[in-house]
Amino acid sequence: MTSADGRYTMLRGDVRFTNVTFGYNPDKPVLHDITWFAKPGQKIALVGATGAGKTTVTNLINRFYDIQEGQILYDGIDVKNIRKADLRSSLGIVLQDVNLFTGTVMDNIRYGRLDATDEECIEAAKLTNADGFIRMLPDGYQTVLKGDGSGLSQGQRQLISIARAAVADPPAMILDEATSSIDTRTEEVVQAGMDALMEGRTVFVIAHRLSTVRNSDVIMVLDHGRIIERGSHDELIALGGEYYQLYTGAVELE
Repeated sequence: MTSADGRYTMLRGDVRFTNVTFGYNPDKPVLHDITWFAKPGQKIALVGATGAGKTTVTNLINRFYDIQEGQILYDGIDVKNIRKADLRSSLGIVLQDVNLFTGTVMDNIRYGRLDATDEECIEAAKLTNADGFIRMLPDGYQTVLKGDGSGLSQGQRQLISIARAAVADPPAMILDEATSSIDTRTEEVVQAGMDALMEGRTVFVIAHRLSTVRNSDVIMVLDHGRIIERGSHDELIALGGEYYQLYTGAVELE
């Protein structure tokens, strides 16, 4: 990674927000004085109802937007001093909506890192549980996908996007939890693929189903742009507050 002054730094995935306030319209903040940190290798879950600010947090890590107040540090460097291309290449992203393109399965996986070899793409697919179904396709890895991968199931498309993130091998990952429209059996395969991808990386999970965040190191509950609770699953259940209400279904998440 290259900073603005041309120095090179190896990223490890330490991310810190200090007193961050942000609004897409500067007069209307959607995040209010947010302070938190993620150590390398930690899994951080962001939960809260729609509009709480979960996706906004990840957009700021990527510098899709710049903050009005506060500071975001990536391995001790202000993200404003990191070239955007370097910052984004150090962050893998798996979204709910998968973007595939017309080309072979191999090409679609390699899109995660354009200089990856065929062997590296296959290793990434094996790691993330995509290899099994790919080998069942008519031409395996050389099967040509049309457009958005319309011949594949939602789960299969998701597995390709997870393999694409794995071949990039970034120190940090953002998962906009991608299993909400997948059947339960496929979800288990996809979840296992995600678990393999997350191993040893700093991971931010935007949670739509709370069953998938129980094993996070830290769960942060957002409400109208503020962190109202933080802790492990067991700590937050014991607290009996908003997370408990969400987890037991007393309050709807979406």
